Amino acid sequence: MASKLIAIVAGVGPGTGASVARKFAATYPVVLLARNPDNYESLAKEINQSGGKAIGISTDIADSGSVKNAIDTIKKEFGSGVGAAAAIFNANSRFARKPFLELTEGDFTDSLDVSAKGGFLFSQAAIPLLLNGVEQKSEHPPTLIFTGATASVRGSALMASFAPGKFALRALSQSLAREFGPKGVHVAHVIIDGVIDIPRTKEWLKDAGPEAKLSPDGIANDYWYLHTQPRTNFSWEIDLRPAVEKW
Repeated sequence: MASKLIAIVAGVGPGTGASVARKFAATYPVVLLARNPDNYESLAKEINQSGGKAIGISTDIADSGSVKNAIDTIKKEFGSGVGAAAAIFNANSRFARKPFLELTEGDFTDSLDVSAKGGFLFSQAAIPLLLNGVEQKSEHPPTLIFTGATASVRGSALMASFAPGKFALRALSQSLAREFGPKGVHVAHVIIDGVIDIPRTKEWLKDAGPEAKLSPDGIANDYWYLHTQPRTNFSWEIDLRPAVEKW
């Protein structure tokens, strides 16, 4: 735990968010953001008991006041001039897989609120800390990573509520990469193309074999790889999928 810089993970749950938090906690103190404290309390305890440092903050990523409160709490814990080595946006909206004519306005706006508005609010809050990380000479380029999905690039049938938010998040990440890459902040978007192996998906694809689902720990390793890329070799976007996934 050599670094005084921190890592922030928004959207901590039992899958990708938890794996990413564990990976980055091996090097940095981590801040875990989730609306429901149940999603981060046991993980924070695990990291702290294993010799790392983690704090959890109950945060509605789509609410500007809640995001501001999270940043205020971070500054109280780590100091007003705290720098971030990494900020990972892993928040997801409710997955309303329905025929278009059955969608409600709430189904549609939830996707935009979490992915588009949430991505915007998180980025505005995190980028100043990442720029502090640049000034404080982070060992690796301070990194802002967005978790995307197949729906980020393809609006499939029954995805009319989910895809627009993911499209917007991808566009946001591209704009930020072009603006802040030259300033030393590495912005990356990751397309997760497939089912992630988490408790909720345990019964999915049971007959397809053990390699049919994405490993959360594998995703975390790839996020760390993005974080350690030098300024001469920034990737803006990568896509990840199981070897057997059709694409």
